[in-house]
Amino acid sequence: MANSNNNRRKFMATTLQSVGLTALGGLLWSGYTDEVKASPLVLRPPGAIKEDDFLKACIKCGLCAQACQNRETNLDKETGVAKEGTLKMAKGGDHKLIGTPFFIPTEVPCYMCEDIPCVPVCPSGALDQLSVSNDKGELDINKASMGLAVVHKESCIAFWGIQCDACYRACPLLGEAITIEMHRNERTGKHTFMLPIVHDDVCTGCGLCEQACVTEKPAIFVLPNEVSKGIAGDHYVKGWDKKDQDRVQNAKAIETTTQRSNQSSTDYLNSGDLY
Repeated sequence: MANSNNNRRKFMATTLQSVGLTALGGLLWSGYTDEVKASPLVLRPPGAIKEDDFLKACIKCGLCAQACQNRETNLDKETGVAKEGTLKMAKGGDHKLIGTPFFIPTEVPCYMCEDIPCVPVCPSGALDQLSVSNDKGELDINKASMGLAVVHKESCIAFWGIQCDACYRACPLLGEAITIEMHRNERTGKHTFMLPIVHDDVCTGCGLCEQACVTEKPAIFVLPNEVSKGIAGDHYVKGWDKKDQDRVQNAKAIETTTQRSNQSSTDYLNSGDLY
């Protein structure tokens, strides 16, 4: 009888411990997923849909990372073995949802493959092929919008007056996504600042500029669009934009004529025509 009671106590204790550990594990996992889902500083592959939708759609199959790893341009010429690819699959400790693809430009940026091998292999729609296709339905990596490069003026040596165009030269869309603007140095009156300017309507967020930056910690870095771009709000109205330009492109000018008055300026100002 005593043995039976001891066995029953052990069984109940083991059961309660198992339930407690399961509940604790659930709470920890819930907290972890909430943390990584709330993290806005994650760069996804080309064609990735909005982050919240991406996390729901991605089935964590790893096909995109595999396609990126095995692309022809990533093979070592001597050994024929694939080098480290751009895309990584998140694992424990990465502070990102485990099994989802991401990349870190300072380590391996996106090399802007023309055939974008990572996108067509996605089986779930987490990577939208149409978003990286041109009007002819052809894949076009220049349509990608993985993020936006941002220049930190305080640490960019070009803003100190030191000539540097490393980011400009590294950009695959040379002279389009990043341009160099010259500004006169008012202090000396003789020198010119050559400043890198990023154009968000062209920048794909590939991160090649970030990797090429010469400073110890890159002064130009890629951030997700939701973080790097502001929203003006519906209560602001632009005075002029591209739609306005397209609307008046074929408009015909109306010629007007101006008649010169014989009045002197003094007589005109003293006349009652101004009222």
